[in-house]
Amino acid sequence: MSKISNMHGLVPFSRRQFLKTSALAAGALALPLGPALAADKPKVGLVMKSLANEFFKQMQAGAEAYAAKNKDKFDFAAVGMKDERDFAAQVDAIENFITQKYNIIVVAPADSKAMVTPIAKALKAGIKVINIDVALDEKAKKKAGIDLAFFGPDNRAGAKLAGDALGKALGKGGKVVILEGNPEADNAKQRKLGFDDSVKEYGLKLLDSKTAHWETEEANTLMTNFLTQHPDIQGVMAANDSMALGVVKAIDAAGKSGKIKVVGFDNIPAVGPLLKEGKMLATVEQYGAQMAAMGIDYGLRELAGEKFTGWVKTDVKLITA
Repeated sequence: MSKISNMHGLVPFSRRQFLKTSALAAGALALPLGPALAADKPKVGLVMKSLANEFFKQMQAGAEAYAAKNKDKFDFAAVGMKDERDFAAQVDAIENFITQKYNIIVVAPADSKAMVTPIAKALKAGIKVINIDVALDEKAKKKAGIDLAFFGPDNRAGAKLAGDALGKALGKGGKVVILEGNPEADNAKQRKLGFDDSVKEYGLKLLDSKTAHWETEEANTLMTNFLTQHPDIQGVMAANDSMALGVVKAIDAAGKSGKIKVVGFDNIPAVGPLLKEGKMLATVEQYGAQMAAMGIDYGLRELAGEKFTGWVKTDVKLITA
């Protein structure tokens, strides 16, 4: 058994290690596979969150490019949700992959508790499941009797990078609001905690904190309401870039473009121009495309007999203009 770490004693997984692992994974799959994989080409399924979110479009594109390079080694299919709260679509995807006798399922759960049951069913069916991006709930896993590693970033630390950038820009007493992600998802909880850490450390004044469920239009409406309720807002912490886009749209509509500093998370392509134009201060890169490719590789390694537990910690990086 390869024990990486546990959820309390973390082993950092640096950017260099992360990218090296992805590169090694590609190289490893170019070699002849071991006896466990040689007889039949394994089937790998990727279950993502909303494909309306640019981050998951990037994840899918990265995974498909990786699969195309290794099409003689495994078959691949990817499934996403129509929106961030379409939990049933993820459950259906897992069920379908079980029925179709997939060998590996790589999943970024939309709901950290609700997804434990179908994942436990997949494990019972002998399928290797790799949990990426959003950690499953520890208590729910224990209750279901499953031990599953988490391959993904430290969302709290990543959010604090963005929050710290805002804190440094505004200084003590800066007035801010937070747009949270889905309350059911562990990464939303962790990013809120990271923002709270920055609020405390830099003495910021938190005016309000509500969820926009990761969605751009919902964030636009919420931010419009925030601007009405708190016309003195100086900074915004958005738990993902899809919501940050909605925030910037609301700020522009209010005639306050560039006057309110916005930070996000994911580094989707659409925020690049906003950073250059000063409409956003910072975002956080978490390498979604590499994460999916890494997840596939770890699934193949488990299929070949390895076992991973704890947290394989992937990298985050602050991105500014």
